[in-house]
Formats: sequence, structure tokens, C-alpha cells
Amino acid sequence: MSSLSPQRLTMLIFFLQPIAFGSWLPRIPDVQQSLGLGPAGLAFALLGLPCGTLITLPFAGPIVGKIGPRTAIIVGMVLYSLATSLPALAPSPALLFVALMLAGSSLSFVELGLNVQADAVEKNTGAVIMTTSHGCWSVGIMVGSLLGSGLASLGLEARWAIPLVAIVVLPLALLVATALPVYPVEAAKIEGQRSAWALPSWTLLGICCFVFGITMTEGAMADWSAIFLRDALGAGAGTVGLGYAVFAMMVAAGRFGGDTLKRHFGAVNTARICGVLAVIGAAMLYVAPNTPLALVGFGIIGLGVSVGFPLAVTAAAGLTDRPASANVATLSFVALLGFLVGPPVIGFVAEHADIRWGIACLVPVLLVSLFLSGRLAVKPKPPTVNPEANIPGVL
Repeated sequence: MSSLSPQRLTMLIFFLQPIAFGSWLPRIPDVQQSLGLGPAGLAFALLGLPCGTLITLPFAGPIVGKIGPRTAIIVGMVLYSLATSLPALAPSPALLFVALMLAGSSLSFVELGLNVQADAVEKNTGAVIMTTSHGCWSVGIMVGSLLGSGLASLGLEARWAIPLVAIVVLPLALLVATALPVYPVEAAKIEGQRSAWALPSWTLLGICCFVFGITMTEGAMADWSAIFLRDALGAGAGTVGLGYAVFAMMVAAGRFGGDTLKRHFGAVNTARICGVLAVIGAAMLYVAPNTPLALVGFGIIGLGVSVGFPLAVTAAAGLTDRPASANVATLSFVALLGFLVGPPVIGFVAEHADIRWGIACLVPVLLVSLFLSGRLAVKPKPPTVNPEANIPGVL
């Protein structure tokens, strides 16, 4: 592993981290059937994952800032691999909620460590890798999902298949994690820097509001794309899954090209270009007369939202008012809220109008994100004390 550059090591650990969790996704119907859960019961149980993340994130920022991102990744990967294996073993809906809650708690530490590590690599090497790293994450979760589906087709029960994937991936992930470089990102407290427990700045709140619309759209696509194709366009069972597949594929493609766009156009202009695409894609879905045009709309939305969160992570970590880990944790908290809020809002509107109007709710939210894209232009604050003031002969 020593032959790999810090950039390649970071991308590799981003790829490895979600594989075990990805293998859980195609087994959810099996667990639902084994526990005899209806749609509402399953929806409640699945809330355990975001609940665990939301509870843990406020504490994860200060802890990661203290122990460093590499240590957080190493410890987090061990806990996360164990916790990811628990949902498939749950004997009741209540314990499934608890198991997913534990998985979400461990996930918050390891993913926060990943984002802070990628930011540190960018700052110390001058290489722009954040969106490419998130693209590797997208590929990793797709690989995990394929592995889970493959093991299911072989007849291996979920309670054996998911731990098997975790056991295979964990040693390689730890090998990569221990090879990650350690940078003095926050070894010394910046002059005038506030505590990690201090309230977020107005600049950070603007970045958070920007990313809220992005992740709200991502959550909506995950939960409602298939229903949109079925109810609005009459797509068959073999087609309804294509909407999210196209969306996810274009998210990965956009993230792999995002760093190149950022180098050429800057973070703000890249966010604006992608923001316009996201608005166009959402509007196209509202008026789409058939499935092929709707799939084009899903793809355009995927490109549009692909780089939003990685760009926001870099901007939040670049603020100097608090430790980078604290600001990224706050951002992650709001991003997760957006992911959770989107599906219920669309469902409520669809219940009282139709699914087209539900999807149309994304347009004003994305316009707000487009308006706030200028918040990504974060400039380092000058030191509060002139370092030359104490040098004799310098005024």
C-alpha cells in the first residue's frame, strides 16, 4: 500500500467503506418477509439508520477532531463492519430498528472521518479529489449491492451473506486505512477559533441550506422514482427500477468528472452549472409524456446533484471558525435531514394531488440551492494576530 499516493489511498478507502452496507440493500425484502412486516412497519424499522446517525453526528465532530480522521476511519470501520451485520440477525421489528440504529451510529464516525481525510489530502497535496472520492463511494455501494444480489441468487441467507462480505472487506479496508497519511490538520488550535461545540456560523448555515436541497432531491429519487414511473407513466414492473438506476449512474459519472470541472471553473461555477441541470431535470420529469423522456430527466437530475455534497464538504471544512470535523459534522447532519424530509413531503403532496406535483416540489427547493451556490466560495480568514508584530524592527 505504500506505493499508492495519498490520493489513491483515499479514493480506495472511499470505495471499500460502503461495500458491506451495499450488500444489505438487496436483502431488505428478505428481512421484511422473515419478520412479517408490512410497508408501514418496515418504514418505521428503517428509520433506525438515520436516527442513529442523527443522534451520533453532533458528538462525532469533536471526537474525530480530537483523535484525527485516520484513527476515526480505523476504529469506525471495525465498529461499522460489526454493526452492519446485525440487521440481518434481528429477530423482531424492534430489534431491527435498534440494529439499524447502531449501524447508523457507527456509519457517522467512519464517513465523517473519510470526508475530513479527503479534505486534509486536498489541502496538503494540492490535488482536488473530493468529488472523485465520492464517486468511488457510489461505485462501492453499487458493487456491494451486486454482491448482495449475487449471494442471494446462490441461496445464501442474509444472516450469513452480509457478515461474509463484511469479513472479507474489513481486513483490506484496515490495510488501506493504516496506510493513510496523518496530517497536522488541527494539531494546533487556530488563533481565534471557536470550540467545536459552538454554534455554526452564518456562512456554514448558508452552505447547509445549499446542501439541504441537494440531499432532499437524492432522497426523493431513491424512494419515489419507481412509483413516479409506475403511477404517472404506467411503466411495467421491469421498467420502474430504471429511473433510480439511471439517476445513480449519472451521480457517479458526475462525481468522477466533478474535480475536473472544479479545477477549470471553480467550485461556485461548477455548483451553478450543475444546479441549473438539476432544475431542468426536475422540470422535465413534471412534463415528461413517456418513460424514455422521464429517464433522460432522471439522468439530468443525477448529474445536477452529483457534486453538491462533495463541494459543500470542501467548503465547510475550509471554514476556520471551528475545527473542520465539527463543521463537516454539522453539514452532514443537515444533509441527512434533507434526505429524510424529501420523501415524506413528496408523499404528502402526492396523496392530495398526484405524483407529478410531488416531484414538482423539488423545483423550488433546487432553485434555493442554486441561489445559495455562491456560499461555496469560502475564503480563509486572516489571522487575528499579525505574526510579524513580535519581530523586532517590524512595525
